[in-house]
Amino acid sequence: MDMKELKLSDYVAEFISKKNINTVFAISGGASLHLIHSIKDHPKLNCICTHHEQSAAMAADGFARSSGKPGVVITTSGPGATNTITGICCSYYDSVPLILITGQVSSFRMSEGLGVRQIGFQETPIVDVVKPIVKYSYKIKDPYEIGYQLNKAYQISISGRPGPVLIDIPDNFQREVLNLEKLVNFEFNKPKEQDKNLPISKLEKIHELIAKSNRPIIIGGWGIHLSKTEKDFIKFVESLNIPVLFTWAAFDILPADHKLNLGTFGTHGRRASNFAVQNSDLIISLGSRLDTKSTGSPITTFAREAKKIVVDIDKNELEKFSFFGLEIDLLIKKDLKNFFNSYFEYKNTQYLQKTHYLSWEKKLEKWKNEFENYDKNKKFEDGINPYIFVDKLSQSCPENIKIFIDTGCSIAWMMQRFKTKKNQRLFHDFNNTAMGWALPASIGSFFANPQFKIVSIIGDGSLMMTLQELATLNHHKIPIKIFLINNNGYSMIKQTQEQWLSSKYYASSPQGGISFPNYKKLADSFDISYEEINIEENLEEKINKVIDANNSVFCNVIISSQARVTPQVKFGRPNEDMEPLLPRDLFYKNMIIKPIND
Repeated sequence: MDMKELKLSDYVAEFISKKNINTVFAISGGASLHLIHSIKDHPKLNCICTHHEQSAAMAADGFARSSGKPGVVITTSGPGATNTITGICCSYYDSVPLILITGQVSSFRMSEGLGVRQIGFQETPIVDVVKPIVKYSYKIKDPYEIGYQLNKAYQISISGRPGPVLIDIPDNFQREVLNLEKLVNFEFNKPKEQDKNLPISKLEKIHELIAKSNRPIIIGGWGIHLSKTEKDFIKFVESLNIPVLFTWAAFDILPADHKLNLGTFGTHGRRASNFAVQNSDLIISLGSRLDTKSTGSPITTFAREAKKIVVDIDKNELEKFSFFGLEIDLLIKKDLKNFFNSYFEYKNTQYLQKTHYLSWEKKLEKWKNEFENYDKNKKFEDGINPYIFVDKLSQSCPENIKIFIDTGCSIAWMMQRFKTKKNQRLFHDFNNTAMGWALPASIGSFFANPQFKIVSIIGDGSLMMTLQELATLNHHKIPIKIFLINNNGYSMIKQTQEQWLSSKYYASSPQGGISFPNYKKLADSFDISYEEINIEENLEEKINKVIDANNSVFCNVIISSQARVTPQVKFGRPNEDMEPLLPRDLFYKNMIIKPIND
């Protein structure tokens, strides 16, 4: 073939390779075969076949989070494309770059303009279906658009606040041989930033608020990871010597033993951390959108006597606060890289003394000592206390490990109790929190960074959503260590039912209508090593055995069915007043600001 000519599907494969992306996640189908064959035949690309398109999207999401590059997914038309939607949401709501390339029925079999629902087999208007959950979607109307549209979609996916994009390619176009000289190129005009530097007036305002503060708190969010400003953030907080609270997505930025690290806060955070944020007199929020999981409901109860500075790249996230009635004293629309650069250039902290916060530090330490283990070391007769398991797990996990955590109680228990070490990364689909995400995302991470140990923490309910990917795990001999948090039901749903629905465990327990398999037989059927932990004796030794194994291991951890997330904020209460409620005299004694009456 003339070097000036290339089959369109081969052009797609070469495009992906030139973006320094080496792995594509896919499932075959009639409308995607040419694309998949081109990927498989490309010498620099891996094509990893999952067993469900949702898993392919989640694996690509995990790949992107681990590598910092966009994840790529290829699926067929119709149900193949629509099956990716949950995975797309995981990337969209967490601002993760994802490129979805879907096959479509041939251009001469489309229903457009005819008023019928469908002409071609499995024809589905996926471009319109996904518009609310992608940054850009487009159906190729002419084969010679492919270069322009791929480049445009790629640039959009990684620019500003990143996210997923989708390009839909009709089957007959995939087979077209293109004259490469006739392709139209996309010239990306990077949006001009009005001023990369923060205005002096705002920098002066920041210093003024800090200087007047006696009980300041810095909040770190996912935007720190997205902007790759982890080192700048640490330099910032250490220069000011201000205690730090983290959203779940930024939980791993500082090791647990760092003197300024207060851990996680919010509706499923730590009690001492919530006392800190709620009683503060200044909040500096960096890279967090401060969702209701962070602020509690109503949002106006959040840090209600504190001055507030919020830095975010998205103006809509900044503007939402006034709609919900939360007053923010200083809104700063900036990429964190620009914010930190401006701060360090301007920095003048001569009048800020580190001893300024000594009484505040003593109060924080008192809360931590008084509340850290409140109701967390309870013994159960029917299984392990999850908090004790997490304690031992955090002791066993080495530095430079990647931990993928599924939703439900698993993520809450981990965020409340896990003690991070240097260079550990903890991943979760923090805003979509889809059941079943952790296993395929772990697989995606392996292909991004095969040199790292990977642990996957999965609830028994979540495993049932994507357990078919154990076949993918086994096929590629991926040495992921799976800890199944097995409490024989949906404990977080049970907790909600206890709060609001008279403890009727409908659709959350075996009695309520759900059941689970024999996990040993399940692991055996996929030829994966099986371990079981059902007592707390020698717990750390057993966990070490799993983590130190060279192969993949499925470890069934029998958690008590009675275990719950404690503490937790019941809807309608401010974040400082978590359940189980503290004795009222103890609660009022520890509040600095005026409590909200019961």
